[in-house]
Amino acid sequence: MASVMEDPTLERHFKGHKDAVTCADFNSKHKQLASGSADKTLMIWNLNPKARAFRFFGHKDIITGVQFSPAGDLVVSASQDKTVRLWTPSIKGESMVFKAHTATVRSVSFSHDGQRLVTASDDKSVKVWSVHRQRFVYSLNQHTNWVRCARFSPDGRLIASCGDDRTVRLWDTATKQCINCFTEYGGSATFVDFNTSGTCIASSGADNTLKIWDIRTNKLLQHYQVHSAGINCFSFHPSGNYMISGSSDSTVKILDLLEGRLIYTLHGHKGPVLAVAFSRGGDFFASGGCDAQVLMWKTNFDSFDYREVLSRHSQRVSPDPPPHLTDIYPRGPHLHSAQSGAIEISPMVADTQTTAPAVIEVGQTLYTATTAINGHANNLPARRIASTSLNPNEDCHSSGQGSISGSQSGQMGGRREEEQGMRYPLEMRSDLPMNFSSTLERIVQQLDVLTQTVSVLEERLTLTEDKLKECLFNQSQILLQVRGEEMDRRRERVEEEREGESGSPVASA
Repeated sequence: MASVMEDPTLERHFKGHKDAVTCADFNSKHKQLASGSADKTLMIWNLNPKARAFRFFGHKDIITGVQFSPAGDLVVSASQDKTVRLWTPSIKGESMVFKAHTATVRSVSFSHDGQRLVTASDDKSVKVWSVHRQRFVYSLNQHTNWVRCARFSPDGRLIASCGDDRTVRLWDTATKQCINCFTEYGGSATFVDFNTSGTCIASSGADNTLKIWDIRTNKLLQHYQVHSAGINCFSFHPSGNYMISGSSDSTVKILDLLEGRLIYTLHGHKGPVLAVAFSRGGDFFASGGCDAQVLMWKTNFDSFDYREVLSRHSQRVSPDPPPHLTDIYPRGPHLHSAQSGAIEISPMVADTQTTAPAVIEVGQTLYTATTAINGHANNLPARRIASTSLNPNEDCHSSGQGSISGSQSGQMGGRREEEQGMRYPLEMRSDLPMNFSSTLERIVQQLDVLTQTVSVLEERLTLTEDKLKECLFNQSQILLQVRGEEMDRRRERVEEEREGESGSPVASA
């Protein structure tokens, strides 16, 4: 395979996070890459080497998931602070906070039409949200332990979820019912996703395995065990022919799904790999890990005609076993282990030519320690600036240069707060008494409880409404049946009376 394919290469590395990179995603419309981290920040990297990166503040705990909307104009993030934030990726750093979960939110994902969100949480629930209405819609509650991941199918009719109860569940979004459950896991199921056609789902586990199921036949198609530690994430290539996976064994593996084998092992991270993602076109993929770095790779291996690859492969002296992807009814387990023929790639990350981009802080109050201690944060400027797009194709030296350069200077030395024109959050600008702040926090907590109670009541009301509809339908059926029986009796009486009347003249004669 190496003689036909061109090996993937490390294009860039992004340094800016101060802790482990937990998630990553490419923008489908602009040349951007988003990443979330254990440092509680969301970063948007411009793929243009000369463009600036942006760091967004807002979450109060580790960010666990991030994804661009299909249109590329929104970014959604999930966090261990029990919230989901919907960001408008502009210089303002504005975000809408969604609250309904009662524990850590592990993952968040858009539907393919961009109208809905699905989240998975340690409160053992999967929740669906409306993006347009910016509200919680309904919950799916059959998992018996933490839910690690949830994803929409390409057509939006199904949701796949997995969790620490060692199951992968398939849900019907119309009936809100679990229609299938896969349980063949020796440990927690850590990640799940649909392939591009929506006919298969893949799931990874803490038992080092990766499995692909055909949801039309409920059959296991492929079973890989190529990592030496738990698999944290994976991503399908847009063609559906390849998959990348990231593991706690510090490697990224590339699988050829048509041939059913491992083709590349990438050694670029120092520590567990927590995030991998293909770009929408498949020409790049990114990986992030506990070394706080985001690596961007050029795919290369998908640029050849796969028919030519297969024809050359068939001429090899010792070909690999035939692929299992077309075997819909396997007679036995299809375990694919790591093969010695896989290519090992160990790039020297420090030798890459790109330098770390300048980072603009968005949403963080930049003030000196003196003003913070004295409690005079309300004297800081709070002027708004015009919403500036983060599109890397726009000129960075246009009329918005004054506000950007001011922010950059505030980041480097904490000076010239008035020149940077950055908008400060309300909670950072106020000098309210501590007891008043604690009272507000308690009120917010009570509101969260009320929100959750309302969501539970909505679910119960929906169930009650369904039961009432069913009872009314049954009553109407019974009434129709009774009326039908009465009509039959009346007809019988009328016929008997007619027969009696017709028989009486004959008797008199």
